[in-house]
Amino acid sequence: MGCIDLGFRFDNSFAREMSWAYDACLGDLAPAPKLIKLNSELAASLALGNRDSEQLARVLSGGEAPVGAEPLAQVYAGHQFGGFSPRLGDGRALLLGEVLDGSENRWDIQLKGSGPTCFSRGGDGKAVIGAALREYILCEAMHALDIPTTRALAVVTTGEEIFRDRLLPGAVFTRVASSHLRVGTFQYFAARGEMDRVKQLADHSIARHYPQLQQSKQPYLDFICAVRDRQAKLVAKWLLVGFVHGVMNTDNMTISGETIDYGPCAFIDHYDADAVFSSIDREGRYRYSAQPAIAQWNLARFAETLLPLLNDDEQQAIDLATEAIKGFWPVFNQHWLSGACAKLGLSEPQEQDGELCEQLLELMADDGVDFTQLFRQLAQDIETADNQAQQLFAKAEAFNAWRERWLARLSSDPHSKAQQVGLMNRVNPVYIARNHLVEAAIAAAEQGDYQPFERLTELLQDPFQVREGFEEYAKAAPASFGPFVSYCGT
Repeated sequence: MGCIDLGFRFDNSFAREMSWAYDACLGDLAPAPKLIKLNSELAASLALGNRDSEQLARVLSGGEAPVGAEPLAQVYAGHQFGGFSPRLGDGRALLLGEVLDGSENRWDIQLKGSGPTCFSRGGDGKAVIGAALREYILCEAMHALDIPTTRALAVVTTGEEIFRDRLLPGAVFTRVASSHLRVGTFQYFAARGEMDRVKQLADHSIARHYPQLQQSKQPYLDFICAVRDRQAKLVAKWLLVGFVHGVMNTDNMTISGETIDYGPCAFIDHYDADAVFSSIDREGRYRYSAQPAIAQWNLARFAETLLPLLNDDEQQAIDLATEAIKGFWPVFNQHWLSGACAKLGLSEPQEQDGELCEQLLELMADDGVDFTQLFRQLAQDIETADNQAQQLFAKAEAFNAWRERWLARLSSDPHSKAQQVGLMNRVNPVYIARNHLVEAAIAAAEQGDYQPFERLTELLQDPFQVREGFEEYAKAAPASFGPFVSYCGT
């Protein structure tokens, strides 16, 4: 137990109930920890009482545990690019514990980059400043876009230099999640044939994330369906803002339905269904358009771990799980269609609207049209009765033909023109975490200049509101930026 009291109300249910699912450990003592960024809004919601920057830096660098914490590294397995790894675990992350906020909601506080654990597999367990700031920017950008995600609480530099392709400033990122339970957590124990522990883990997960299922007559089947529905909605939201996760391994899919692990991820500029940004995804397994199918595949792996809990008869258990997983597509399609229609100002989606949405995406792909800019321009054109959007297309004639069909469909929508514009502007951001802006902020920070990072994170807190003086932040990357490639940074 540490001597620094941050004011957090720790109640560590995972440490208390799942002693066989983790290794208790501490991070490395940082030589000169310094608090670079604290998310004050999130800190206040978590009732962080102690804002002393030196004490925060000491705790959030990993080497000292605060009062009430029980630091640990969780174990899990996972399918990585389709291949099963039976033992992964937190090799560069440390769960300080679970904090209760003022509404009795439970939140994990986890450090990334605090040093090696027993699951590090030869790695140093450290992170560099670029990876830490990148995850901070992306977490908070996604949160502001109303996409379920882990949150960013803080970034601390450690005072040491870490070698990657070169020496870089070391850093630790603090993230907050409703839990860090993953599909891979279940896979670890199921692969070992420890079904008693799979059941305990399922009961723990249901109590934490889906308490309404505790009274169900078939709680484990309903558990699969609940996780399925959250993931279907999540991935639909990703596609609707042009987000590519980049590494949808089963150890990166949460039971809670939150986006987790912002390593090789990116937002698309011009629309490209086959967009891949990860340096290691050479075959495009996790490309933009493949994300729903991969999510369903991951969910099937999750369902497999629970088969013995569904029915004593193996074939009946398989049949139940199969039907549950088949239900992914109707849920996903419903969320995607309603979201895509909202982007076009349609308040009451109709089945045939899917074709209208898909046609626009095809036109955008053919002409390399910026995904984010176009939808804001369409809303502006409705408001001004203009057609500036056609200037974004090389083949304006094809776009204008589509536009006529869209305007006809809008005319049948019960909402007024002003309401349609308002709907579009509520769901179509002006600003996203564009790759060239994130990279520029990181490059400056590596040289000790955090102003571009601060400016970008502040802007992305309200991505739907046009801001004077930020016109460059709404534009696609310049041609000189080149094809963007991202890496597993920590």
